[in-house]
Amino acid sequence: MPEVMFAGPDGRLEGRYHHSSEPNAPLALVLHPHPLHGGTMNNRITYTMYRSFEKMGFSVMRYNSRGVGRSQGRYDGGIGEISDAAAALDWMQMVNPNSTELWISGYSFGAFVGMQLLMRRPEISGWISVAPPANDYDFGFLAPCPCGGLMIAGGKDEMAPEPGIRKLVDKLNTQKNVTVDYRIFDDADHIFAKQADRVGEALEDHVNTMRGRKTLALAAD
Repeated sequence: MPEVMFAGPDGRLEGRYHHSSEPNAPLALVLHPHPLHGGTMNNRITYTMYRSFEKMGFSVMRYNSRGVGRSQGRYDGGIGEISDAAAALDWMQMVNPNSTELWISGYSFGAFVGMQLLMRRPEISGWISVAPPANDYDFGFLAPCPCGGLMIAGGKDEMAPEPGIRKLVDKLNTQKNVTVDYRIFDDADHIFAKQADRVGEALEDHVNTMRGRKTLALAAD
């Protein structure tokens, strides 16, 4: 998994990028938890999601947002971090100009940044949000949400409590053409210390199911 450095809006950003051996492979971008709480691209859940996409044949990147690791700049309260995510996406699309499928996957704070990016980039095909901090951030910007995705909550999560995430899921599911695949890991807290493999399996199951449905729909046309 080669290290890459690419231009961000506030200096160079550090990432890890796997380029698929499949021609014109789908793309995935993975976003890490809150930088002020120790969140980096090497976080266990972030790394697990990265490896899951790699296993499915995607070209995939995880990266450190501004001020994290060797990435330049400083934490910007979530605003600049959305621009960092857009820069990472731009870099991947430049390297893969013929790819027609793009997924975004975020954990905790990374889920908030990822969903913000979803609203700005209509080419995103699907999304994964693990423990989105629905009580700490207003997700009202997802109106309308452009597509469905997978949301995972921990039943024992005190930092992103399940009832707040369920409320967000219910709200999204009322929107036209949006279905959220909602999965609760009853025994998980915010760290998902013993559930990393289950997160990876859920991600693969959801992505493979959605891609399969898309293939069937295209065949029916």
